[in-house]
Amino acid sequence: MIFIVLGSQKFQFNRLLKYIDELISENKIMGTVVAQCGHSDYTPQNYKGVPFYNQDEFKRIVSDADIIITHAGTGAIITALKNNKKVIAMPRLKDYAEHVDNHQIQIVKNFVKKNYILEAHDKDSLLKGISNIKNHQFAKFKSNNSAYINTIKDFLINE
Repeated sequence: MIFIVLGSQKFQFNRLLKYIDELISENKIMGTVVAQCGHSDYTPQNYKGVPFYNQDEFKRIVSDADIIITHAGTGAIITALKNNKKVIAMPRLKDYAEHVDNHQIQIVKNFVKKNYILEAHDKDSLLKGISNIKNHQFAKFKSNNSAYINTIKDFLINE
């Protein structure tokens, strides 16, 4: 199963949802696809999409998913990685009114550089990622939250 996760910010990401619909209608994606569409106003035609799942449903679908395709929000990416899921991230772009700037491009580059995820930028690269992801050998994700917490604690203690 593929789970599409588009985050909770008040931006649409119709472009990604449409690419998935097109790939399904072209028989290039097989199997179950489910989407949490967030604030997008595009209604998927060939797969189930809802604005938001409740927390329990979301966790269950993440657990059941083989692949997570997401916007390049750090929360969505890290949630998928912590659940040992194969991830394809597509950055939201300002040019398509998907975000206020293009910072998600850098987020994707950082995760790709560490070999934690695959990236997509358009329909062709999305299909390539879906085709290659099953055989891709990813690096094991290591959270560094404790390092951030210690840095903040040191800062607060020394102030």
